[in-house]
Amino acid sequence: MAALGRQVLDWHRLIPLTWAWMARQTPHLGEQRRMTASLLRKLTTASNGGVTEELSCVRSNNYVQEPECRRNRVQCLLEKQRTPVEQGSLELERVISSLLDMGFSNAHINELLSIRPGASLQQLLDIISEFILLGLNPEPVYVVLKKSPQLLKLPIMQMRKRSSYLRKLGLGEGKLKRVLYCCPEIFTMRQQDINDTVRLLKEKCLFTAQQVTKILHSCPSVLREDLGQLEYKFQYAYFRMGVKHPDIVKSEYLQYSLTKIKQRHIYLERLGRYQTPDKKGQTQIPNPLVKDIFRVSEAEFLARTACSSVEEFEVFKKLLAREEEESDSSTSDDKRASLDEDEDEDDEEDDEAEDDDE
Repeated sequence: MAALGRQVLDWHRLIPLTWAWMARQTPHLGEQRRMTASLLRKLTTASNGGVTEELSCVRSNNYVQEPECRRNRVQCLLEKQRTPVEQGSLELERVISSLLDMGFSNAHINELLSIRPGASLQQLLDIISEFILLGLNPEPVYVVLKKSPQLLKLPIMQMRKRSSYLRKLGLGEGKLKRVLYCCPEIFTMRQQDINDTVRLLKEKCLFTAQQVTKILHSCPSVLREDLGQLEYKFQYAYFRMGVKHPDIVKSEYLQYSLTKIKQRHIYLERLGRYQTPDKKGQTQIPNPLVKDIFRVSEAEFLARTACSSVEEFEVFKKLLAREEEESDSSTSDDKRASLDEDEDEDDEEDDEAEDDDE
């Protein structure tokens, strides 16, 4: 009995301590509830345009419940959070993380996300990934897409097929940078147009496959040039100037306009500083190198190659332009006269046929 009495007394002494402890803990529990409610109110997500929207939540007084009830309510809210808006936020975060892994800077990523003309985030990531797989670094990819944002609207399958074709042409592994800078439409132009240009260079101009790759890499402008003009430009170099295939490729001759080519070549020819080689490839004077004619500025061309003044060259260009106009006019007149003669001959044949019938 004595022991039982001591246990009862001890229990009564513990009651004030328990209430005191609970009183001390109550402010902490209230603060924890307020923090939880505040965090739930601040759950945000980013839309496609990068605008942040705050999600509505239940007020903090709804969480003054037992711990188990609070857990169920939080779990329910988290499940409701999985809306299309949040999914867009997660997708945006994934795309940004992938672009950072590829080596793009934050500034580049912000620009790329702002220029995409209606393209989805996944499509943007797929297009950029294809450029990286082709051997391009982040900086040229950014420059090209900034210059030609329509590339982001390409169907990914078309992009992959074109990438595979360019690899077959030898334009992968970093060689595509110059092509994209000069001719970004290589991914949007018709496949048939590219095939026609490649076929012309191989079959009519007789360049090797390796030489065609070098031409497309160093002179990508040939892809958008008229095929007849391109063929004539080659023939002018090969037959009129006597330049062989390796020198045409090495000098990047095909990137220059026909006007510039004729002006500088004919000017040197009339100055006696250039001769068309004979059938054996020989000349009476040493011709200047092709690169010293076309791959230099006009000032350097006149000072080192032509050894002439600017004024003389300007007068010559005006005279040459007049000669070209007269030649074109004469050619048109000859064609018109030829057509008239053909019509007269047809009329005479018709008259003879009518006489025979009579």
